[in-house]
Amino acid sequence: MRELHNFPGGLLLEPHKEITDQKMSILHPLPERMFLPLRQYIGRPAEPVVKIGDKVLKGQIIARSDGYVSLPVHASTSGKITDIGDYPIPHPTISKAPCIVLEPDGNDAWFDIRPTEEYDRTEPAKLQELIRDCGIVGLGGAGFPAHVKLMEGVENAVDTLIINGVECEPHITCDDRLIQEKASYVVSGARMIRHAVQAKHCVIAVEDDMQLAYDALAGIIDDDLELVKVPTRYPAGGEKQLIKTLTGKDIPSGGLPIHIGIVIHNVATAAAVYRAVTRGEPIVSRYITVTGKVDNPVNLQVLIGTPVEDCLATCGYRHSENNKVIIGGPMMGLRVTSPNMPVIKTTNCIIIEENTPVRPEMPCIRCADCVDVCPAELLPQQLYWFAKAAEFDQAREYRLFDCIECGCCAYVCPSHIPLVHYYRHAKSQIDLEEEHNYEAELARQRFTQKNERLRNESAGRKAGKTGSRAGQDTKAAKKAYVQEALARTQAKRRDRASRED
Repeated sequence: MRELHNFPGGLLLEPHKEITDQKMSILHPLPERMFLPLRQYIGRPAEPVVKIGDKVLKGQIIARSDGYVSLPVHASTSGKITDIGDYPIPHPTISKAPCIVLEPDGNDAWFDIRPTEEYDRTEPAKLQELIRDCGIVGLGGAGFPAHVKLMEGVENAVDTLIINGVECEPHITCDDRLIQEKASYVVSGARMIRHAVQAKHCVIAVEDDMQLAYDALAGIIDDDLELVKVPTRYPAGGEKQLIKTLTGKDIPSGGLPIHIGIVIHNVATAAAVYRAVTRGEPIVSRYITVTGKVDNPVNLQVLIGTPVEDCLATCGYRHSENNKVIIGGPMMGLRVTSPNMPVIKTTNCIIIEENTPVRPEMPCIRCADCVDVCPAELLPQQLYWFAKAAEFDQAREYRLFDCIECGCCAYVCPSHIPLVHYYRHAKSQIDLEEEHNYEAELARQRFTQKNERLRNESAGRKAGKTGSRAGQDTKAAKKAYVQEALARTQAKRRDRASRED
């Protein structure tokens, strides 16, 4: 039995999972139009390789990755490209972003995809390339490109691979249902990821209230994998919190799990890796939970790019201004006024809640409740002051980017201060400033390189002219020398002739 450890802070919340966790998932039908954002993950957006009017097949690349931390975008079904432009997306700070609009033809015809035979005899680098080419991201919510973690894992010694099935946020049961219905995908995918990073150990973790999922895994697992139940406490599924629970290790501030010999992936990511390796399928669909004030709360198997409003309609709901839509969970989800946006790779839940009056924000009373529940052991009150005053350097010094935006602090705040809102705004402003600085540095480097090139070209031209003049002088000197020699010869001849006479 693995020894479990406590992480600091956290909350005990009503799970509300019984509404959907024992219902079979439903395969969502093809929508009339699909909206595929060029960036559905952390990293640089992909570049379109199709144009309006093109016909594409399911699984075909329609946008190529642009850099190391970037991924291709694939057509979720066969059909016709009808537009490439800005459309609404689920994002905390961006309302619209570039998307490729696909009109399905109803055939759902696949592109030429091929499986990888005998993955355990395949070089880890080949598996990493396949996972990248299939556009696989962390499907637990963060959306970090999976291949980056795998490549970093190979470059560093990996002691433990953790497959995260801890679904700690209330209402969300998509991973629970995935495990119950496709446990073999998760187990096989875990072994494939383990081979790709050459990990010594592999642990699959679920919450202790996910008994059916645990049983499904336990029935097919072998000694090469370890199956562990962890206590149900929010946010036990957070990367740092789960690592602490399972290993007792802390990730250093600003560090990554690989810095302490650990790689962590979601169970849905493991299932996606299984499909990529055994069939060659890119990630074009995922499980999502639709719950709250809908007629039929259930988990759906949805194609990426399907409008959220279509998913709600499938569950018997038509949008009303009296209700609000939450994309994600109730704690970390994005609250939007309209469901007019697509399901993307990181969409795990859609919740409908009644619109209630927003409680007015009151002054901070310095009760320190936020400090007690912070799982990252931060000082939320101080971060709030710095973020509100736009003192971003100070916020960084107080480890703003260690905040996982779990919302525990805002949940317990008696003054109803939307603390996470301030943190997200500060992070986005810092990211924007760094992006501007990066672009400015690139521009400076290009300017410097251009000036250096012009100087070199100018110096080359001057050297060429100098060389030309030097050549001309040399030729003139040789000519003068020859002429002088001829003159001396002729003088000698004349002198001999005069003496002979």
